[in-house]
Amino acid sequence: MRAFGHNQNDSNRAVQLLIRHIWGSALRRLVGTCGLLLITSSFHAQAQPLPSAADLQRLAPTASISALKLALTAYHCASASDPNKLLTVIDYSKPSREKRLWVFDLKQKKLLFEEWVAHGKNSGADMATSFSNVPNSYQSSIGLYQTGETYSGKHGRSLRLLGLEPGFNDNSQSRAIVMHAADYADPKVVPGLGRLGRSQGCPAVRPAIAGKLIDTLKSGSYVFAYFPQQKWLSSSRYLGAQTCPSTGETLAVLQK
Repeated sequence: MRAFGHNQNDSNRAVQLLIRHIWGSALRRLVGTCGLLLITSSFHAQAQPLPSAADLQRLAPTASISALKLALTAYHCASASDPNKLLTVIDYSKPSREKRLWVFDLKQKKLLFEEWVAHGKNSGADMATSFSNVPNSYQSSIGLYQTGETYSGKHGRSLRLLGLEPGFNDNSQSRAIVMHAADYADPKVVPGLGRLGRSQGCPAVRPAIAGKLIDTLKSGSYVFAYFPQQKWLSSSRYLGAQTCPSTGETLAVLQK
């Protein structure tokens, strides 16, 4: 009887161990499945595709498709395709008397601003043709920027621009390149001058929208200042296939 009881206890323990093993395996599978579903759900929630250049041009028909393609290329490289930031495109290949600044909400696929913007007085008259990263050059700089903090200066509320491209705009802080309001950036001056007034290198905008624009762009959005300068196009870290491999196809299309 003792032997029988002993064997029965062993059998009960074996059954209990088997049940625990089965339940443990099932629970682990359930947890793994739930975790996979959460990861997959999170991935799909985050992996929203960026709009195409054609999408942006439908919102801003006067914007250059080439400038928009390059702006999205640089944004894609800098932000890992995160659609949650704003993208400002400045096209310095257009005359100052025309609107040439656009702000896009990439997530919502909306155009937030379409505005005039001044360039540096040594970059050109109505058309900007020369660009510099050198202090006291009084020229505009091209390339990709990230917006920084706001502050109150001699032009009122202003927005710091942090140049991300060595050799092209990375002296922006020492040059005090900021977005600010200026009366000379208002299109009301165009009939008398034939163009906007000019800055010391800053992308100045008209006072009526400066505050709203600056508050919209502050703290981490991207600003892409475009001009078809071959040296920059061929060596920008945000447009080169070697420094940012995902840009290769885009540049190949643009160079055709």
